[in-house]
Parts: sequence; C-alpha cells; structure tokens
Amino acid sequence: MPHPEVLPGTAWRGTILAGLGVLTFSMSFPATAFAMRGFDPYLVAVGRAAIAAAAALVFLLATRAPLLPPRCLLGSYLLIVAGVVIGFPLFSGLALDAGASASHAAVVIGLLPAATAACAAVRGGERPRPLFWATCALGAAAITAFTLSRGGGHVTGADLLLVGALVSAAVGYTEGGRLAREIPGSRVISHALVVAAPLTVPVTVALALATESRPDAVSVAGFAYVGLFSMFLGFIPWYAGLAAGGIARAGQTQLAQPLLTLVWAWLLMGERFGPVTVVAAVAVLACVAASQRARS
Repeated sequence: MPHPEVLPGTAWRGTILAGLGVLTFSMSFPATAFAMRGFDPYLVAVGRAAIAAAAALVFLLATRAPLLPPRCLLGSYLLIVAGVVIGFPLFSGLALDAGASASHAAVVIGLLPAATAACAAVRGGERPRPLFWATCALGAAAITAFTLSRGGGHVTGADLLLVGALVSAAVGYTEGGRLAREIPGSRVISHALVVAAPLTVPVTVALALATESRPDAVSVAGFAYVGLFSMFLGFIPWYAGLAAGGIARAGQTQLAQPLLTLVWAWLLMGERFGPVTVVAAVAVLACVAASQRARS
C-alpha cells in the first residue's frame, strides 16, 4: 500500500481526530483496573473484544457495509487482531493484575508513539535519520531506568508484560493506520473485531462460566468502557486521524496520553505517585517528541 503525501489541509484534521482517540484511550488503564475488581483478568482482556465485536456488527449492519473484509487484506487484519484486539488488552491487563499501577503502566507505555513510528518506518520502507533512532534509544533508556528504580534494581514480570503491550499496540496501530488510508477507520476496526469474533466470543463465554465474578457498579462500568470505548469507539477517530495526518505525525498526539492517564489515575483511583514517576513521564515525552521531529 503506497504512502501518500499528507496535504497541509488534512494535517490539522488528522491531529484533532487522533487527539480524540488519545483522550478515549487515556482512560483505558484506570477502566481496566476497575473492571478487574469484579471480573477475572483474562475475562476482561478477551471479553472487551467480544463486547466491541457486538457493537461493530451492529455498526456494519446499520451502515450496510460488508460484514467481512476483502480476502486479500486478511493478513493485515490479522496483524490488527494480534496487536490491538488480543495482544494489548491481554498484556496490559495481566500487567495490572501482576501489580503494576495505572500510573506506572502509563509511563512505560509512553514509548508507544516512538514504537509506532518505528513500525511505520519498517512497514512503509522509510529510512529515518540516525537522530530518530538515537532519541528512541534515549527514551528506552529512561523507561529502563524508571522500571529498575521501581523494581528494586530488577525488571519485574509486570514490566515485561507492558513491553509486550507496547509492541502489540505499535503493530496494530501501524497496520490499522495503513488500511485507513483507503478504508474508513470505522470499518477497519469493525472488520478487525468481526474477524476476531470466532475466537473472542466463545472464549469469553467459556471464561465467564469458568471464572468467579463479583460484579458491582464500578467493575461493570469499567468493563463497559474498555469494551465500547477503548476497543471500538476510540479507534474510529484514531485510525481516521492516522490516515489523514500521517501515522507518525498524527501519532504525536499520543504524547499526551501518559500524563492524561496519570491525571485520571489520581482523580478516579486516588493513586499517589512521586516525583520520579512525573520526571520519567516528562523525560519519555521529551524523547518521543524529539524522535518525531528527527523523523520528519
């Protein structure tokens, strides 16, 4: 799929749309933590995709769109499924269950814009300047120092799970952004969810029957949020923004996501985080911002 030039008139539109997606995604970690207060982590990870698949099916039927994507694009859709439908929810949810706080997870995932830009470079055949890779390495070093400081000098299992979530999201974002250049973003995420449904729906039913649930208003609200907003509605402006503004350029809006998540974690969950967390978040933001400038 060729890489089109981003017209000046569409750059701002792409930024605004991607920003709406980021605002939606910034609530994902707190909402996941709330959902896991009443439901099994695996049920939350897979069940959110089943909830989103139902919403996607209704959308496709209402808009009279094909229920399945073209067979020639199935490989790309499977990458999206592996990245953002299965990989990110599973790895991030298990990381929170393993002891990572929402604020800690937000800092580690702060490298996502750089990782997405790197994936876009690989998939698009671009050749970023050496400064781009240098700033990405600085960001990775900042994240490593932060995780070691919080883990008593060791990288914890939760941190490794967050790295898995980071890589998964970068792959899914890049592939979805590529498809959204030719296909509406709403259809891209809808088709990905429908493609995954033969796996996510029966697994969700099996987990619901096999695991113990203690639902209350907060956990149900958290589950509903990650299913409808984080897994479906947020991707509609996000993919459209990546397509309109360019994957790397519009992806810069995600620089705000870690800091937004820190605010949500403080307001909604009462999480306390010290200056080390704030410094790490700002350091990652600076490195990723520099990497995007170096890439352009």
